[in-house]
Amino acid sequence: MGHSTKHIQNRLLAGLRRLYRPIGFTKGYNFALWLILGGAFVGFSLARLKYLDFRGDLCPKPPMKGPGGAVPGECYYFENTIGRAGIMMHLAGILPAAILVVFQFLPAIRYRFLKFHRINGSVIILLSIVSIIGVMMIAKQTFGGTLDMQAATGAASVIFLVCQGLGYYNIKKLQIEQHRAWMLRGWIIAGFIITMRIISITMAMITRSMDPYYSVGSCAAVDYMYFHNRTTVEALYPDCASFYNGDDPDQRILIKGDFTAPRPEQKASGLNVTFGASAWLALAIHCIAVEIYLRLTPAEAERLRRVSYQRQLEAGMKNPGNAGLTAQRLGDAEPWVYADDAGSVCMQASPEMDRD
Repeated sequence: MGHSTKHIQNRLLAGLRRLYRPIGFTKGYNFALWLILGGAFVGFSLARLKYLDFRGDLCPKPPMKGPGGAVPGECYYFENTIGRAGIMMHLAGILPAAILVVFQFLPAIRYRFLKFHRINGSVIILLSIVSIIGVMMIAKQTFGGTLDMQAATGAASVIFLVCQGLGYYNIKKLQIEQHRAWMLRGWIIAGFIITMRIISITMAMITRSMDPYYSVGSCAAVDYMYFHNRTTVEALYPDCASFYNGDDPDQRILIKGDFTAPRPEQKASGLNVTFGASAWLALAIHCIAVEIYLRLTPAEAERLRRVSYQRQLEAGMKNPGNAGLTAQRLGDAEPWVYADDAGSVCMQASPEMDRD
């Protein structure tokens, strides 16, 4: 029985190796991570490409179609010029970038089609910049627009761009292991937006059965959700009378959060009260996860550093192996030692050599 089970396991492993080795993976867990994370990026992005049709799927004009892809009430803010430009720049940048970046982490492409890897990487960085500019244009309104959500969006955007910039700097310096680390950080952290949605919906489902949570909403946005039906809005929220009378165009009201409620403003409120907390939690999870992964793969980092050393040596760089943002160059780490495949020491990279 045990022999039969082991035989089946060996055949399964052999079958998996035939699947992932032709595309460049040597470890099964690396292929599994690429498949899961890359699949999440591609699936999430493909499902949202339809939202590039602003009036068709993202914010359809009533009564032509049902609810669009935005959170109820968000389209009120996207109707103005800045809001619409911001959301379209964000979607047009991040969706194709998230699909293209999956190919950047495919070993076979890096080994056999290096030119494509370089061009694709440059396109992704440009698309990422466009996307983040769009995010900054809509941060005050999207996902409820609360200060905690704005802070989370801003922090994630800055981290993402900094990681992209450092990854680009290191590859220009031929410091490949640092390029890998920073690009992994940037894109795994960018994936927090998917995890945030899962956590947010879960939180919204849990909080609806607890004491009610309320968010502050705008009468103008609620009026938009009810297709400018003043009678209905005033019946639900009498304080909105001042909005309709023109006394206070920015009249605010408390809206009960209930993700499962049929009323759109309560559904939106149920999500809005959870977005900030779920964003910070998801961001923390992704920041920790990528650092754990990088520390569990030191052999790959060392291999790439040796490749970096060789390429920097060929390029005539001073102190090869330390041209990028290495710990030896910036901190007080022990000098890095290059050893060839036979194990003999060829060169010792000292940080002092590059601090002239």
